[in-house]
Amino acid sequence: MPPVPEDEHPTSEFAIPEGLRDLPEPEAEASAFMPPGATALSALSRPEPATGPLAKAGQPWQDRMRVMLRTPSAERVTPERAYITDEVPLPVPRILDLTLRIGELLLAGGEGAEDVEAAMYAVAHAFGLDRCETTVTFTLLSCTYQPSLVDDPVTVNRTVRRRGTDYTRLSAVYRLVDDIAEPEVDVTLEEAYRRLAEMRRNRHPYPTWVLTAASGLLAGSASVLVGGEIAVFFAAAIGAMLGDRLAWLASGRGLPEFYQFVFAAMPPAAIGVALTLADAGLQASAVITGGLFALIPGRALVAAVQDGLTGYYMTASARLLEMVYLFTGIVIGVLLVLYAGEELGANLNPEGGLSRAEYPVAALLASMALTVAFAILLQQERSTVVAVTLNGGVAWLIFGAMHHVGNLSPVFSTAIAAGLVGLFGQLFSRYRYASALPYVTAAIGPLLPGSATYFGLLGLTQGRVTHGIGSLLTAVALALAIAVGVNLGGELARLFIKRPGLETAAPERKGAKRTRGF
Repeated sequence: MPPVPEDEHPTSEFAIPEGLRDLPEPEAEASAFMPPGATALSALSRPEPATGPLAKAGQPWQDRMRVMLRTPSAERVTPERAYITDEVPLPVPRILDLTLRIGELLLAGGEGAEDVEAAMYAVAHAFGLDRCETTVTFTLLSCTYQPSLVDDPVTVNRTVRRRGTDYTRLSAVYRLVDDIAEPEVDVTLEEAYRRLAEMRRNRHPYPTWVLTAASGLLAGSASVLVGGEIAVFFAAAIGAMLGDRLAWLASGRGLPEFYQFVFAAMPPAAIGVALTLADAGLQASAVITGGLFALIPGRALVAAVQDGLTGYYMTASARLLEMVYLFTGIVIGVLLVLYAGEELGANLNPEGGLSRAEYPVAALLASMALTVAFAILLQQERSTVVAVTLNGGVAWLIFGAMHHVGNLSPVFSTAIAAGLVGLFGQLFSRYRYASALPYVTAAIGPLLPGSATYFGLLGLTQGRVTHGIGSLLTAVALALAIAVGVNLGGELARLFIKRPGLETAAPERKGAKRTRGF
């Protein structure tokens, strides 16, 4: 065959682009771990901002990075950068290490897998690593950078071994990512490392005794929501605080979290059984239900369902398994006490906690107090407590109007109320350039299925297996309604509502191409 003319060759993806053939070689390759100095300042500063469809001015970095995440790898647009020949090479290991450390703090704080990947992409992209692939699982973070298709990739991993609920630290990490991703703000690697070190050194915003008091306030407020009176409020509060102290004691002895939940669930149930044996005339069911409200892992539930809906099935499965273990610990702790109460002759009335607060204003105030207590337990910043309290009050108001007044299904009413929680939480977060979790997680507290869980356990204890399983299935349906509603509300806010001050609409958020089951 005759030779093909040179200009008719298709462009090879391995070919060197025009304009890069004659670039001079860099003078010296600086160490990625060298301390900042006069010879490495340019390596520790961010390169020129990228241009192109993923770097439009005014758009939130969360939206821009989600476009990249939800676009198939072969169709992603590589940002264009102005090549500077007099700077030293990028410190790739340091950038990847910073990216993983930020992702670790977000994942350990309860952030969803997609949001963690978006933050990691934003950090790597801002420091010049455009060809990055991140992987987020429940316990492992991985980041791979390949300079070009002919260069060897660099892969680093980081294991998330400890998890803690501290939304103050989570908000600080989001502020750091926002500053790094903002083109007008020049954040060097050394400054980013310094801010991360300050986050780890900072103490929690609330002391231990405040957290214990918040547990009591949460349980007491929940008991009011299910028809309890003042005496029931204090009984539930005392039980929850005793359970919190037992959980802290078990934690200090190094026991796994499963046993901590077993011990934390026993005091509220024991107080309810004791009130029944003493024939005190109080609603023991409301006391036990209030204690369960303080233990149900709503944060893990929302994160698990959110990961599943966004396609992170491995992480979602691990979160759901964690929630199942924690919930099993609660079940064991309550069942042990209920069985003992039945043997001692305690006649627990399964209808004793089905009534609701007779005064809507009192119920609304109790729901807001529950939200405040939940926010304190999550170690939220004080500036976010008012917003999340209002969000929780609105959620309970919508649920009460639909279910108690309109006689609609509790699952449907819960889903609508949770959807509004997710919508308003996303609006608050976009206005404050922060994570949505501090505005959402505590607000779903009044909607948690505490009473359905208790009556399911009581039915199993009394031998009414069908009734008990039915109540537990109702609790599962309510929990799923909360999680799906929160996720749907957040998605609607991202799709149709622009952040204040944006001059351009949010970019199109593509989803990965899927088949229809075949």
